[in-house]
Amino acid sequence: MSNDIHYDLVVVGAGNAALCAAISAREAGAKVLVLERGPEHKRGGNSYFTDGAIRFAYNELSDIRKLMPDLTDEEADKIVMPEYSTQDYYGDIMRVTSDKSTPELASHLVNQSYQTISWMREQGVEFELNYSNQSFEKEGRYHFWGGLPVKTKNIGMGLMSTLFSRAVELGINIWYDSRAVELRTTNGQISSVIVEQHSDKTNIETSSVVLACGSFEANKQMRSEHIGEEWEAAIVRGTEYNTGDGLTMALNIGAQKYGEWSGCHSIGTDYNAPKTGDFTKPGDIFKKHSYPLSIMLNKAGERFVDEGADFRNYTYAKYGREILKQPDHIAYQIYDQQVRPMLRKEYNLEEATYYQADTLEELVAKLDVNREQFLTTIADYNNAIEDGYYNPTVKDGKATTGVTPAKTNWALPIEQGPFYAFPVTCGITFSFGGVHVNTEGEVLNKENEPISGLFAAGEMVGGIFYGNYPGGSGLMSGAVFGKTAGASAARYVENKTTNTTS
Repeated sequence: MSNDIHYDLVVVGAGNAALCAAISAREAGAKVLVLERGPEHKRGGNSYFTDGAIRFAYNELSDIRKLMPDLTDEEADKIVMPEYSTQDYYGDIMRVTSDKSTPELASHLVNQSYQTISWMREQGVEFELNYSNQSFEKEGRYHFWGGLPVKTKNIGMGLMSTLFSRAVELGINIWYDSRAVELRTTNGQISSVIVEQHSDKTNIETSSVVLACGSFEANKQMRSEHIGEEWEAAIVRGTEYNTGDGLTMALNIGAQKYGEWSGCHSIGTDYNAPKTGDFTKPGDIFKKHSYPLSIMLNKAGERFVDEGADFRNYTYAKYGREILKQPDHIAYQIYDQQVRPMLRKEYNLEEATYYQADTLEELVAKLDVNREQFLTTIADYNNAIEDGYYNPTVKDGKATTGVTPAKTNWALPIEQGPFYAFPVTCGITFSFGGVHVNTEGEVLNKENEPISGLFAAGEMVGGIFYGNYPGGSGLMSGAVFGKTAGASAARYVENKTTNTTS
């Protein structure tokens, strides 16, 4: 084992959180090495697969225009952009997590979100308005909704390409096919990382480590152990390399296990999606997120969630779990021609699986379901719809009465052919369990004291998301805590050097 390499900081992982940490530390003067477990053509972690939507607090459209200076006055005049304050963002996190999110961590994410997004822009990351998925056109103006109007240009691919380019520009070294397998300490302080490269192992001496290599969502055994046996059947939406390495290494040197280890971010995804993320088909192309405009039925022909409980931003991360509970882990999203033109763009891709027929009877004949109950459920739903004004840009209160579960918004009868059925299953994105960090990104031990030289960011941070999360918050959390951890690691190294030489 070689033992002659030294870095101020070793960043484990090479996704959004990891590269934000590396760039932040390098800007502060640290000598940085990034370890990517996968080969170069599979770099970028889960961030590579995201559709790029990123949630941050802003006061008005002028705040957003600072991030995209090419947005013209003429274009801006056609935009209706509700304010999304830090209070709104914090409130959304607490609401969807049932007030379980650790307040200081949620506050750090929220309060640093705009500053961090501006910093990302300074690094070269480009942003654009998320017209197709977060706005509706009405009388020539685009009405944005849900607090998520911005995405990275060219989705996750664009984000990661820019961050990798910036890292190389700053002189950050990146090793591929390099799996960190052990953290070593001396006198309670991080002193080195053991890295496995094919059959060889290398000891990298370092003063600090940022763990940003994802959670355990791609580890079938850990999913079964911590979330439940049924999760062995879940599709892994992102990289196959997020198998809990960072968590295992941190816990082995005394890190505090933290957050909802039995919970995860999961969604309804195309039933025929790849079993793990396909790097040849990047982007979040298999999700199926127009379900608030649908009714969802299982094989028994029964509805099982309130599809219109809230905007999809606030329900999609928990409804994957509900689909997984259904017989054979499958459900069907049902639409008619009234709403078909309003569906998100992923429904129009060639990869989308769907069935189409001119009548409901013809449609159900194509499905492996209890056909009689399927038609009865749709009929009962149609008869239960109350009068009201249908408006998909707001929670319109157009609901059902007398059926269980109710649909509390956007209830339209399924009555105008042709009719469509999109089969979906559960895809896991990331698990919510992690390690305990403070607002400096320092990893804490079981006595809530920092482990000297150890930091974490991204999915490895436990305690923010429980049961659910506001859409776009994972990408923002990765950037915020990545930037924080990198800056903190650089300060730690500087202070350690100063104390050693003084």
